[in-house]
Amino acid sequence: MSGRDPDPDQLLTPSEVAALFRVDPKTVTRWAKAGKLTSIRTLGGHRRYRATEVHALLDAQSGSRGAETVAPDASHVTPPGGFPPR
Repeated sequence: MSGRDPDPDQLLTPSEVAALFRVDPKTVTRWAKAGKLTSIRTLGGHRRYRATEVHALLDAQSGSRGAETVAPDASHVTPPGGFPPR
């Protein structure tokens, strides 16, 4: 990998995953519900994501899209200029 070898057992919160992909945490939850990311539920019912899976998806997305957004589903991403067109 690219110098950021995550601990194989490390779990990330939706906010941490969202920061990596530059999306809203609710988008990460939508990805989990859609099966794009595997989530683990804590005893309290919160979602957690395996760091290895998240980084693999991030690497795959950034490699296949180049300079474009790295989100698996760009339909929920606001373009860099601000608001989406109407």
